[in-house]
Amino acid sequence: MTESSLAVLILAAGKGTRMVSDRPKVMHEIAHRSLLHHVLEAAKALQPERVIVVVGPGMQDVADEALPAETVVQAHQRGTGDAVNAARDALGSFDGDVLVLYGDTPLIASAALRRLLAERRKHNAAVAVVGMRPTDPGVYGRLVLAADGTLEAIVEAADCTEAQRKITLCNSGVMAIDGKRLFELIAAISDGNSKSEYYLTDIVAIARERGLRCATIEAPVEEMMGVNSRAELAHAEAAMQRRLRAKAMAAGVTFTAPETVFLSVDTHIGKDSIVGPFVVFGPEVAVGQGVVIPAFSHITGATIGDHAIVGPFARLRPGAVLADNVHIGNFVEVKNSTLAEGVKANHLAYLGDSSIGERTNVGAGTITCNYDGFAKHRTTIGRDVFIGTNASLVAPVTIGDGAIIGAGSVITADVPADALALGRGRQVVKKARAKTWRAKHASAKAAPKKKKTAKKPAKKIAKPKKRKR
Repeated sequence: MTESSLAVLILAAGKGTRMVSDRPKVMHEIAHRSLLHHVLEAAKALQPERVIVVVGPGMQDVADEALPAETVVQAHQRGTGDAVNAARDALGSFDGDVLVLYGDTPLIASAALRRLLAERRKHNAAVAVVGMRPTDPGVYGRLVLAADGTLEAIVEAADCTEAQRKITLCNSGVMAIDGKRLFELIAAISDGNSKSEYYLTDIVAIARERGLRCATIEAPVEEMMGVNSRAELAHAEAAMQRRLRAKAMAAGVTFTAPETVFLSVDTHIGKDSIVGPFVVFGPEVAVGQGVVIPAFSHITGATIGDHAIVGPFARLRPGAVLADNVHIGNFVEVKNSTLAEGVKANHLAYLGDSSIGERTNVGAGTITCNYDGFAKHRTTIGRDVFIGTNASLVAPVTIGDGAIIGAGSVITADVPADALALGRGRQVVKKARAKTWRAKHASAKAAPKKKKTAKKPAKKIAKPKKRKR
């Protein structure tokens, strides 16, 4: 099957009022990518000649998200048939397959779309539709089949008869349509239904009335899952996470508690890596082979080399680049920093905007003070450096190879290679002072307190009486 004559229409003009959001529905995310992004990726796998996204008026953010796909505007939202018709001018005389997808179905798989296209071409059908069998058919349109198994009609749930409501094969909305017949079928759609809208689904009955064949395939309900509310968004997220975890484990990754790990759609983890419970991966994370990531670590925008250890309770922020055999321990945060092979920062440190050379050891409580209230500055640390506990390195500053930074130091100037730097107040020892200090305070505590006596009221002095003159 060649796909060079394929155009994909993605309907994404819906406002998504049930999301109760200022954002268009298709811009909400699962696995750190928009709903629309996932659908575009499924379409891209088919290598279509054209991809056109139908948006609503003022949806520039959706149009931007769709790039490099083309976009057309559905001026008035009068149903799915009207949405497809909005692409009439853009498609022009295109006469290949037209695949109609929806921007709110992020779990759709390209394999099902390939089967759909193959079925349409096999039977030269005017329309082929993806069907599914949800546990509760409720609000879904029903696929009415003829005696020979071909598709006879799609009836919207609101317009179903009692007999049609008992049909379990439901419409997913996804269609492959013969481009030569698409717009003549669209033109014949009427808005004479309970919603006064132009239903794209009506083209099946219209095609059959004209003696044209229609076909259907079945796909798993999960792949066809639409997102119309926050609850459905959460269901889609859970389904996507199951899919991503399964893919990672099939590639040789161990999750000790898979259901607690959350991945981004672009997360890459090398084989023989072990990920503990409650680890979260944001976008743009690449993890090497044989890496151990214990529990409760959060990683985003980072690259981790082979055989590194990150966590538990570690945080890697964007720009963190860890070479092979780096050890990042509990409550260590790394941001926009490059750590060369063998670097260790095992406890309670912040490494921001820094470059750290091979085999350097960063002590507990160390901070690279990268921000002066106006701008960020870098800290450069050489190879084989030992940084003592609770050191503050005030950037911009450079620590030479093999240097030692004493514990508790505040380093504000460059330190040469192999130097010992101390930046703290000089220790003063006063012999026996602790003993006398304790004795003084002990005697003060033991001494009886003087009782307070009530003051007697002062006697009033009688004023002399004035003599009469």
